[in-house]
Amino acid sequence: MKNTIIPGLSESFVDVAKNRNSLEPRPSRMPDDSCVHRRVTDTGDNNEFSGQRGHPVFPIRLPSASLSLSIGELAANAITSNHRHAYESLIYIIEGCGYTVMQGQRYEWQAGDAIYVPPWCWHQHGASAEGPAQYITATNMPLLDNLGQTVLRQEE
Repeated sequence: MKNTIIPGLSESFVDVAKNRNSLEPRPSRMPDDSCVHRRVTDTGDNNEFSGQRGHPVFPIRLPSASLSLSIGELAANAITSNHRHAYESLIYIIEGCGYTVMQGQRYEWQAGDAIYVPPWCWHQHGASAEGPAQYITATNMPLLDNLGQTVLRQEE
């Protein structure tokens, strides 16, 4: 019986440069200028991306194959759309206070707090009347995308 190598898939398994039988640590890529995104919020938000979310969002453009980061801003009393997605989100509040409603349950937050949004949970975020809120969101959307998963987002 002849072994068959499927191009692009199983060939990497037998490629000793990629699948080494050693513990020698080696960088997966060499650092370059793409490893730094300077002045993220000064470059302007992505209008289409922000429009879909209903508030300013500043994608952090770095070459990660597994994580994404963005900075979101909510004006006083602003509320995002109620939405859900296939990926999980970790949100760290940088400034301000407000709330997140997940699956109908309200969670109050303020600067210094963090929120976890599980995959497929309906949720929306709102800033308080006292002023704007700013937060960083990390997701595993690139990881799911690179694994060939369908990365969906639904608005209500």
